[in-house]
Amino acid sequence: MSDPFGFLNIDKPLEWTSHDVVGRVRRALKLKKVGHAGTLDPLATGVLILCLGQATRLSEFAMYSTKRYRARIRLGVQTTTYDAEGEITAQVDPSHLTRAAIESALIPFLGVIEQIPPLYSAIKQGGRKLYELAREGKTAELKPRPVRIDTLEVIDWSPPEITIDVTCSAGTYIRSLAHDLGLTLGVGAHLAGLIRTGSGAFRLEDATALDDMLADPDWRRRMIAPDVALQHLPRIDLDARDTDHIRHGRAPEGEYAVHASLARAYDSGGVLLAIVEARDGRWRPHKVFLSAE
Repeated sequence: MSDPFGFLNIDKPLEWTSHDVVGRVRRALKLKKVGHAGTLDPLATGVLILCLGQATRLSEFAMYSTKRYRARIRLGVQTTTYDAEGEITAQVDPSHLTRAAIESALIPFLGVIEQIPPLYSAIKQGGRKLYELAREGKTAELKPRPVRIDTLEVIDWSPPEITIDVTCSAGTYIRSLAHDLGLTLGVGAHLAGLIRTGSGAFRLEDATALDDMLADPDWRRRMIAPDVALQHLPRIDLDARDTDHIRHGRAPEGEYAVHASLARAYDSGGVLLAIVEARDGRWRPHKVFLSAE
């Protein structure tokens, strides 16, 4: 049987790390190459994209797609980690807040904003992850980073908790959003629960529970084609001659008029062959997939 080449859309279990899920799938299915596209914190559930085989080389395209979340935010309590795992650092009575006041406070967070990531995060500084430094009691200079928040919709207001739907760019920390919202409201806040409901073309309603997937003897039928993560790239179809050129690392000779820096290239049989990159007025092989030979 050929090596798998595609993605799995897994509903990550609560309290599992993304690495835990990858490890279990690799061992249970006896696969050599398994990766994930976009880490989820242990206290989060929802869409975790697993990359199988050569699809691990496409993780960057799946990872940096638009994300969608449903976040439950507890107002009135700040923590060290900005979520329920951390130690409480401050408590304020939020009972005076109204739904209208909260919705107004969310407006400035829409669009491109500068966001400071949590100290307890996997971002590296000086070659070490921030959460490792934090656990040692060391401080780090946290620099704001530009992120994009497209939508913030209040779904439920059950004091002292607010539930919101968020659509945002990759790299947005919902924990920081919760923390910053608390500061804006003057009562503090932390993230009490998080579900990733979408990542690019991958949706929660299509996700499979990890145990269900591993118990399926025909689990390959749940694999999602590589094209799903590449829908934002234009497609070019190569003739037989250029198919051979790409397979051997050469630039195609044909004229393929596509105005983009990257494109999906399909061989003469209609199978995804490569990601090609526009350089010096020509398409050049960027990632070639041996399974298409």
